Amino acid sequence: MDKTDTSIKEIIRRAKEGNQIAFSTLLDTFWNDVYGFQVLRTKNENDAEDITIRTFSRAFDKIDTYDENYEFKTWLITISKNLHVDLLRKRKRSLLNEMESRGDEVKRVLDETPTVEDRLITEQNLAHLLRDIKKLKPHYQKVINLRYFQELSYADIAKELNEPVNNVKVKLLRAKKLLAEIIKKSDTR
Repeated sequence: MDKTDTSIKEIIRRAKEGNQIAFSTLLDTFWNDVYGFQVLRTKNENDAEDITIRTFSRAFDKIDTYDENYEFKTWLITISKNLHVDLLRKRKRSLLNEMESRGDEVKRVLDETPTVEDRLITEQNLAHLLRDIKKLKPHYQKVINLRYFQELSYADIAKELNEPVNNVKVKLLRAKKLLAEIIKKSDTR
């Protein structure tokens, strides 16, 4: 979606006033730029997506500090770059701590058991929706499950996932957009 400098500045102004549609527009406009930058940098789609979500969360938290003398995209990329460096430092510390405390023990990841919504399938539309939700990456499935099936508040989801509330909001927004695309594709078949 191409935006003129004037319209981007207007959208940023509205975002600074707390307009959620403006935040969503900024996310849509710049998601691919930040995500693409991180895919090249991390060479890992999951890390790139996580850093991109955190980038927008941080940017939306600090939108008042944005200086309009600079490009908004450049500001986002700088935030993204700093978050990546922080992630690398954190992983290095974590790896060193784990090696010290656990030796060579390897953590095992358990498969998730069928979810509550799997047992709630009572009508065809719900079955189709669940099929489409399962096409999402697991962390998006989880945030949708917590919000719409378990009806948790943003604060409760943040506590459950051990993430800031704004990360949860951005992740949920992204999950809904991806789910809408999946539903649209399956409806056209």
